[in-house]
Parts: sequence; C-alpha cells; structure tokens
Amino acid sequence: MNTRVLVSLAMLVGIGAVLHAVIPGIFFGMKPDMMLTMMFLAILLFPDVKAVGIVGIVTGIISALTTNFPGGQIPNVIDKIVTAFVVFAIILAVKKYSQTVVSAAVLTAVGTVVSGTVFLTAALLLVGLPGNATFSALFLAVVLPATVINTIVMVIIYPIASSIFKRMNITAHV
Repeated sequence: MNTRVLVSLAMLVGIGAVLHAVIPGIFFGMKPDMMLTMMFLAILLFPDVKAVGIVGIVTGIISALTTNFPGGQIPNVIDKIVTAFVVFAIILAVKKYSQTVVSAAVLTAVGTVVSGTVFLTAALLLVGLPGNATFSALFLAVVLPATVINTIVMVIIYPIASSIFKRMNITAHV
C-alpha cells in the first residue's frame, strides 16, 4: 500500500469524522452514522485487505471518540471493524457488479443495516441500551433512517469520488 492510498483513506475518514461529529444525536444519543458512507466509499475505491483493516479500525476509533451514545465507545469499534470486513466480503462476492452506482447504493444500505445491528447488539450485551429503549425501537428510529440517508448520500458521492480518484490514478478497483 503506497502513501497516496493512505492519504486518500485518511482524507475519506477525515471527511467522515467531520460529518459524524456535526450530526446531532436524534434518539437516545444515537445518530445517523455518516462516517459509514465514507468507510464504504473507501472500501469500494480501495478493496484491499490491508486498506479495509486500516479504515475499519480508524473509523471505529474516531466513531468511538465522537459518539453521543452512552457507553458506545467499544460497540463503535467492534461495529466498524466487523462491518468493514462484511462489506469487503460482499464486494468480493459481487466484484463484477461492484463498480456501479446501484451496487454502491445497495452495498451502503446493506452495510448500514449490518453496522446498526452489530452496534446495537454489542451495546446491548456490553453496556445496555439507554433509556429502557428496546433493540427494535432503536433499530426503527435510528438504523433505518440512517440507512436511507447513507444510501442517498452514496448515490450522490460515489460517481463524483470514483471519477476523481480514477483521474488521479489512485484507485485499486477489484
């Protein structure tokens, strides 16, 4: 992995961190995780095990530092690492179709649902859910709206970012 790829990954994670930090919590401190969109974009543009591992760990740590969810630090780290590798596995499984806007949107929707499920499960098992909220209430109130938002953002961002990175000759498409 070269320096240009690392800088590109850092840039995408940095944009995700800013978005994650400025979006307010909407339901018991949970918020739509725009950082996921940037993580998925990084994985789509750089589908390499090392890049996926790095972006998953760094995204998890930054999400943990900016979370509003009570006790959500460890669940954030677990969630991002697991989700990064699940999304990577899906990309490898459908690599023939993984470079289209439609596949990026579907991947983002599936990845966001996986992320929300892993996060809520880890939070439930490790620290409990806040305010006596149930798993299904948090899933419906936060994960599903986040899925819609992240998918819309990916549909807008993916063609632009993909074009820019291709012109810069940085991407490592599958």
